[in-house]
Amino acid sequence: MYLAALNYLLMNLKKFLFLPVFAAALFISCDKDDEGSEEVVPPRDRGEQEIEDQAALEAFLDTHFYNYEDFQNPPADFNYRIEIDTIDAANAEKTPLSQSPLLETKTFTLENVEYTIYLLKVREGAADQYQPKFSDSTFVSYSGTLLDRSMFDASTNPLWFDLTRTIPGFSQSLTEFKGASGFEVQPDNTVKWNNDYGIGAVFLPSGLGYFNNVQASIPAYSPLVFTFSLYGANEADHDNDGIPSWMEDLNEDKLVGNDDTDGNFVPNYMDADDDGDFVPTREEINEDGSFKDSDGDGISDHLDSDS
Repeated sequence: MYLAALNYLLMNLKKFLFLPVFAAALFISCDKDDEGSEEVVPPRDRGEQEIEDQAALEAFLDTHFYNYEDFQNPPADFNYRIEIDTIDAANAEKTPLSQSPLLETKTFTLENVEYTIYLLKVREGAADQYQPKFSDSTFVSYSGTLLDRSMFDASTNPLWFDLTRTIPGFSQSLTEFKGASGFEVQPDNTVKWNNDYGIGAVFLPSGLGYFNNVQASIPAYSPLVFTFSLYGANEADHDNDGIPSWMEDLNEDKLVGNDDTDGNFVPNYMDADDDGDFVPTREEINEDGSFKDSDGDGISDHLDSDS
C-alpha cells in the first residue's frame, strides 16, 4: 500500500511539475538550441580537452573540501545539503575532497573518448526501487557551479528531470544513487521526505557537460560541479510502446538517442513502431513485456520488419 501511495504521489508531482522542469532546468538541459546557447567552431579535440579537464578537476579536488563534519554530527537545523569551500590558511586542517573515503570514480565513453567522472557519494539513498536508469525521470534538487565556485543554476525545491534531456554526466551520475524510502504529507499539504534520500556531488569534465557549447553563464570547455539530492524516480517509457526506454538502448552505450532501427531519424525510445513495418511495437511484444521472435531468426519481432 505504501508503494502504491508513493507512486501516486510521484506521478502527480510529475504531472504538476512537468512544465516548470524545462524552464527551471535550462542549464542541465542538453538541448543545443536553448536560448543563449552558441557553439565554438571548430571544436577542440575531445581527447586533448579531457586531459586538460582532468588536471583542472584533480586540482579542484585537492584544494577544496565539503562540510563533512555537519554530516558526521548534524546540527539540529542542518539542511543536509553539501557545501563546498576552498581550503586556505584559516581551514588548512580540512580534509580535501580528493582524500575523502566517499569519493568514487566512474568512467563513461562518449564519442570514442573515455571520460572520468568523480562522484562524492555522501549518502547512497535507501530505496532500491527508486534507483534510476539512465533514461528515467528523477525528482531532484540541485546546485550547479563552475570550478571558480560561481553558481550558474540551482533549485532547492526538487524538480523532475527527464534524464534523456540532461547533459550526459548528470544522468550517468544519478544512476549511482537511490531515492527516499518514504515520505509524510504535512497538514499544509507539503511533503516531508524520509531522511534517507540520496545525497551527492559530481565533478564533470566539459566533454560530459556542454563541451564547445557556450551557455549564458557557462563558458565553452567548462568542467562542472553539481551537488544534488535524489528523492524519487520513475521508470520511463517515452513512446508508451510497452518497452521501458532503457531497454531500447540496443548498442548498450547507455544512450538512447542513437538507436534507430528503421532509420527514420526517430530513436527507438521515441518511436512507437521501431522497425517501420506499420505494426506498432506494442503489438509485436507479449503482454508481459517479453519479446517475440515469430520467424525464429534471432531478431525480436519489434525490430524485425519482415517477421
